[in-house]
Amino acid sequence: MDGHLGQVIVPVSGVDRAKGCYERVGFRLDVDPSAGEDFWTAQLTAPGSACSVTLMRNEAAAGSVQELHLMATDVAAARAELPGRDVEVGEPFHFGDTGQVPDLQPERVAHGSFAPFQDPDGAGWLQQERRRSAPSTQ
Repeated sequence: MDGHLGQVIVPVSGVDRAKGCYERVGFRLDVDPSAGEDFWTAQLTAPGSACSVTLMRNEAAAGSVQELHLMATDVAAARAELPGRDVEVGEPFHFGDTGQVPDLQPERVAHGSFAPFQDPDGAGWLQQERRRSAPSTQ
């Protein structure tokens, strides 16, 4: 099979309100058929991503999508930006032998650290560190 993931549908209660949140996180608006009205959909893409999210008005399912991963080179730095963009972000964590552990992964291994945030309807996102090697200690 030859293919790639190109789009994820995220149900929201109001497209305009959700669109504003995703733009504050840094997503690029690709398709906005609403032209100032709270229409049914809007499509946005995260920086550096080939996969878009389509915000689709569906109040019954709003907030049902959980644990979408938004990759970041440095989770600590990416996490620090969100409050300034009016987006609440949770404390960083990693997984250890006993499950989820507070704070960044000590060796900062690839894909080892996470920071959670939600859109206005409660769709759950995790910023996940995509670091390929441990940071320099120099």
